Amino acid sequence: MEGTPQDEHGHEHDHDHGHDHDHEREHEYDHTHEHGVSSRWARVRHRLGHLAKPHSHEAMDRVDPAMETSRAGMRTLWLSLLILGLTALLQAVVVVWSGSVALLGDTIHNAADALTALPLGVAFLVGRRAANRRYTYGYGRAEDLAGIAIVLTIAASCALAGYEALDRLLHPRDVSHLWAVAAAAVVGFVGNEWVARYRIRTGRRIGSAALVADGLHARTDGFTSLAVLLGAGGAALGWRAADPIVGLLITAALVLVLRDAAREVYRRLMDAVDPAQVAAAEHALREVEGVREVGQVRLRWIGHALRAEADIVVDPQLTVLQAHDLAVSAEHALIHAVPRLTAATVHTDPLLTQGADPHARLAHHVGHA
Repeated sequence: MEGTPQDEHGHEHDHDHGHDHDHEREHEYDHTHEHGVSSRWARVRHRLGHLAKPHSHEAMDRVDPAMETSRAGMRTLWLSLLILGLTALLQAVVVVWSGSVALLGDTIHNAADALTALPLGVAFLVGRRAANRRYTYGYGRAEDLAGIAIVLTIAASCALAGYEALDRLLHPRDVSHLWAVAAAAVVGFVGNEWVARYRIRTGRRIGSAALVADGLHARTDGFTSLAVLLGAGGAALGWRAADPIVGLLITAALVLVLRDAAREVYRRLMDAVDPAQVAAAEHALREVEGVREVGQVRLRWIGHALRAEADIVVDPQLTVLQAHDLAVSAEHALIHAVPRLTAATVHTDPLLTQGADPHARLAHHVGHA
């Protein structure tokens, strides 16, 4: 039995599918994106893919991937805290021994970077909380708030690095045990660069902008360590102004890193996504059998997972059940096509004559929402 026109285009479907499909960027299982291949062959290959890698849409299967990404983030944070804490402790010993003000500043940077694990750790824990009637999308965006705190910490580190460099330029100081200062600087750089790479890699893998920003922050402290090393080398050659001059140059580089981190966190807060992901979603929807046209497609990050909203145009003669089944197929295609997409709301509109608008009664609300 066929439904009314309102039934035919009023369906919305939203299943919070688990991304146990292993939605990593290197994952190239994209069964609906091959050009020049018939939709029938695409369906056959899709079924073969399910046999090779079955998956489930049950509620329990939605929890484990989210928990795993949080666990990966927590492991990264606590290991980073350990490495940077030991680095800062070693440098503090050398500061007391040598009296190096530049190394003191680097030690402060490393200690501050280690402590940024705390707000991120809290954010990961908060993000695990289930959605409720007040926070209907859950608490995943707590990571974005932590990202703001991290950007502010990077800014403070830049200010401190610049201040130390200017102070040393205006008030030169002799530094003893230069070999120990140089060794501590190398340790600081190696420790920070290792942590930076680890955080950035994990952050990009699990989709955490805050963790990526935290990795960039660790890299700023590594650059500061290099400034200490170069300054120690200049002091060993008798050029006392070497350290503060290099320190100012490094501070300028840190400002660029700060800009990149702030831009990444800003884009996440503003729901920015990679335009290529939108294009992939649109292409996947067009490849679904029964979809006549593709309307607006929206994507947004919630923590380190994506959600989508999409409009599709279908045959107006479809029954309610058929339209619902088509919406399910469209959502399924989106989950396979877009990395880190966990759920989609698909709205179906009937294919009408040119100029007809199935949402005409809503027109007077546009611009007043």
